[in-house]
Amino acid sequence: MTFELPELPYAYDALDPYMSAETLEFHHDKHHKAYVDKGNELIAGTGLEGASLEEAMVSAFKDPNRGGLFNQLGQHYNHIHFWNWMKPNGGGTSLPGSLEAKIKEDIGSFDDFRGQFMTKGAGQFGSGWVWLAQDGASGKLEVISTPNGENPVPYGKTPLLGCDVWEHSYYIDYRNARPKYLEAWFDNLVNWEYVGELFEKGPLKLAA
Repeated sequence: MTFELPELPYAYDALDPYMSAETLEFHHDKHHKAYVDKGNELIAGTGLEGASLEEAMVSAFKDPNRGGLFNQLGQHYNHIHFWNWMKPNGGGTSLPGSLEAKIKEDIGSFDDFRGQFMTKGAGQFGSGWVWLAQDGASGKLEVISTPNGENPVPYGKTPLLGCDVWEHSYYIDYRNARPKYLEAWFDNLVNWEYVGELFEKGPLKLAA
């Protein structure tokens, strides 16, 4: 399959003042587009062209000779969801009921969950992501971080929420203040309805 850059689900300035139009334009039109273009270039001739994005990504992750391909596919996957994990007038503490109950069961209170998300996101050294993920075997929710373009999928976990902590996601607006960016993002931009939809779908099931 040929990977394509998705349209943003909102205008460039829709997330102001928490994420500027300049940041969104650079992040989506330049960085995400580069992952798509390079991914399409590197996947050619690998035999993975007919696989789903998730299956090709996991296959590339397992092959030590295809680390470059994994990086591009991983970041494409991450960003497809990242744009949908945000919305104007998002954030808040009103979560879909079943998701809220599961967070309380596995992590603790909403404040416990938020605290873990802030801590792991701010503490991720260098570039990477922070996630609310569901383990495919146990079904348990957990907050984890991954380096660079990695995500929970190759580890048998389903991402329900993820925040990009690469500098290109926040440096224009927050300079080096990653904790301030994380707080603004979590409290004001998260699309909890989309998180709830992913939770209701259940853990990802990939072909063997």
